[in-house]
Amino acid sequence: MTDQNDIYVYIVDGLPLSVSEAICPCGAFSYTLYINGRLSQERQREAYNHALRHIQRGDWEKADVQLIEKEAHG
Repeated sequence: MTDQNDIYVYIVDGLPLSVSEAICPCGAFSYTLYINGRLSQERQREAYNHALRHIQRGDWEKADVQLIEKEAHG
């Protein structure tokens, strides 16, 4: 991740429990990250770190969501 990235983070209660986080790219170097507010602080931190790894790896340019998640969870 470069210093050019802007990441806006919101804790929201409206996400289903099955969704830890959602990321919306908002341009070349800007992202909005929504983290599930119903998760524990520890799980919120894990969700944030998970999302950052997706941003750092440039996963937005990949087409296969299943492969992206498989790679992210190692």
